[in-house]
Amino acid sequence: MDIKTNTYIESKPRYEILDGLRGVAALGVVMFHIMECYPHEIKRWVMPHGFMSVDFFFALSGLVLGYAYDDRWDKMTIWGFFKRRLTRLQPMVVMGVLVGVCFFYYSGGQTSYMVDSAPWYMLLLEALLLMCMIPLPRSMDIRGWGELTSINGPIWTLIYEYVANILYALFLRRTGKVLLGIIVAFCALMSADLCLQLNLWGNLVDDNFQYTINGGFFCDAEHFYRAMVRLMFPFTMGLLLSRIGRYISVRGGFVVASLLILAMLSTPMLNDLDPLYEGIFELCSIYFLFPLILSIGAGSRLRGKRTSKICIFLGKISFPLYITHYPMLCMHMSWAGNHMDSPVSTHVFVGIVTALMAVGLAWASLKLYDEPVRKWLKEHWLKR
Repeated sequence: MDIKTNTYIESKPRYEILDGLRGVAALGVVMFHIMECYPHEIKRWVMPHGFMSVDFFFALSGLVLGYAYDDRWDKMTIWGFFKRRLTRLQPMVVMGVLVGVCFFYYSGGQTSYMVDSAPWYMLLLEALLLMCMIPLPRSMDIRGWGELTSINGPIWTLIYEYVANILYALFLRRTGKVLLGIIVAFCALMSADLCLQLNLWGNLVDDNFQYTINGGFFCDAEHFYRAMVRLMFPFTMGLLLSRIGRYISVRGGFVVASLLILAMLSTPMLNDLDPLYEGIFELCSIYFLFPLILSIGAGSRLRGKRTSKICIFLGKISFPLYITHYPMLCMHMSWAGNHMDSPVSTHVFVGIVTALMAVGLAWASLKLYDEPVRKWLKEHWLKR
């Protein structure tokens, strides 16, 4: 047995700004899901492009994986890579499922009409399947929305994150810059297929998802295609950027990049003017803004104690916040649906309280569960 292939490899220094930007994008997702509780006339003005945080997460993942692992394959087996990724991701996936189970029956009512009649044993069965990253067909939906992961919606993106990790370990890590550039160009064409409704393969038939990169969280052929397109261009672009290694250094890089993310996520929806305008905006954001933000985040350095503390805090809670907030937001959606006639100030207050509870739950999950579990796994599994 080759000892060096089984040696535990300590982590490289982190891109702390990129971690913080992940936290900014996670807060954008939380705001987006809060506003989904309200009519289109309202939610189109407040963080309406929050769903694009998912695509940004995939881009971050590509860059970070390339930086962390591209030069380690002479010291690491494929199984060693998967063990590290499972240690990083799976504990919070399990927590996300458990939180979804705890909040599930509190999120019934008008917006989730199947919740009240869902058998408890089906809830537990689906929880077990989701802990194993097994997507659920529409026939097993117990919420009424037909999602892949009806207990906790955002888990669908972790399924595709694992797909990206598998593709990287088996194939993409071996590609040179030229071949990877060709793959990026092809994936860019597929992104244009969605955003510009080119419908190159004739499979874009869902009227609710036209001229947009959004989608991918249902179990059918079109949304599987949408999910793979959303994954592949940002991920391969981030991976290529890590291999090129030409970044942009600016003073106050974290603030600048955060403002760019917030500007993108908070831009009002343009499909009421013309659906094509919306598609062009999303495509330009993915093509140009994502690489710019990643380059600034990777090339700049943290300056100032206050900025550093905020950035590090956001980086730490980013994954726990993303994976645990949605069940709580479903409960908020149920409340909003039953109290839509309440004063606007009440809705604002309840929304702020819900967001603060989501952040508190994320921090508690990180400190009381995720960090201790990952520490134990590193000591007793990775080093073994």
